[in-house]
Amino acid sequence: MRQSRHTGPILLFGAEGQTGRELRRALATLGPVIPLTRRDVDLADAAALSRAVRTHTPSLIVNAAAYNAVDRAEEEADLAMAINGTAPGVLAEEAKRAGAAVVHYSSDYVFGTRVHRTAEGAPRPFREDDPPEPLSAYGRSKLAGEEAIGAVGGAHLILRTSWVYGARGRTFLAALLRLDLPDQQQLAIVDDQHSCPTWASSLADATAQILAACWALGGAAALRDRGGTYNLAGDGWCSRYDFAVAAFALHAARGRSTPSLRAVPSAEFPTLASRPPFSALDTRAVREAFGVGVPEWRMALALCLAGIQ
Repeated sequence: MRQSRHTGPILLFGAEGQTGRELRRALATLGPVIPLTRRDVDLADAAALSRAVRTHTPSLIVNAAAYNAVDRAEEEADLAMAINGTAPGVLAEEAKRAGAAVVHYSSDYVFGTRVHRTAEGAPRPFREDDPPEPLSAYGRSKLAGEEAIGAVGGAHLILRTSWVYGARGRTFLAALLRLDLPDQQQLAIVDDQHSCPTWASSLADATAQILAACWALGGAAALRDRGGTYNLAGDGWCSRYDFAVAAFALHAARGRSTPSLRAVPSAEFPTLASRPPFSALDTRAVREAFGVGVPEWRMALALCLAGIQ
C-alpha cells in the first residue's frame, strides 16, 4: 500500500523568504526538509546550484527563491534572469539526473495588458493556456524560468501565483500594517491593478497537499503524468485598494487606528517597471487535477490578521 508521506529528502531553496518560511512548516509533514538560504548557495551561480543538489541528493526540490524586486529588475535584468530564468532550468536538470521532481513558483506577471472577457463582457481570469506577454524584466525572467523547466522535461510542477503576502516581511500587507498614521489620515492606494491576493501560509499548505496527493499516486511518476504548469492563488480577485480596505476594516475591528483610504490610478505612483492592470488567475485546473485550492482571499486575509498579537 502506498503511503502519502514522502520520506526522501526535500531540498528547499529560498527557505527564509515569505513563502519559504511557510514551506518549511508545511513540507515537514511529507518528509525531512533541508532548508537552503542565499547564505548557503547563490542562485546566480549555476555550478553552486548543481553542487548543492548533488551534495544533498534529494528526491524532491522545491524552489521558493526568486529575484522579486520588480522595479530594480529593470536595472538588474541580467541578475534577475540568472536567478529567475536560468537557475530553475539548472534545478530541473539536476532533478532529472537524480530521478527527482522539482516544484517551482512563477508569477501572474508573465501576463500583460491583454484582458480576456466573458460573454457578458466581464474580465476573465487567466488560464494556464493563455499566451503570456510579460511587461517587465521581472515578468520576462519568470517566464524564462517556466520555459527552462519545461525544456528539460523531467517530473516538475510550476505553480503560478500572485500577490503573495504575509503579516510580516516585505509585502504589501506588511507595509500597510507598519504605517504609523493618525486615525483617519488619508492614504492613497492604487485601484487599477487587479489580481488574486495569496496568503503565503495557505499557498504553502496547498503545495504540501498537492505533493501528498502525488506521492499517494506514485511520487515523481505521478508528477510526470499530472505535472506541468498550474495556477495556484487566492480564490477571487480584487484591486490593491479593495485589499487595503478589507485589511484596515479587519484591523479596525480589533480596535486599531486606521487611515482614511483614497482610490487613485497607478499613474499617480510611476514606477520603473510596468505592472499588468489585470492578472487574476483561474485556478480550476489545479482543483480538478489534485482536489486542492487556496481559500477565498477575504477569508485568508482574516485568518492571517487573526494570527497577529
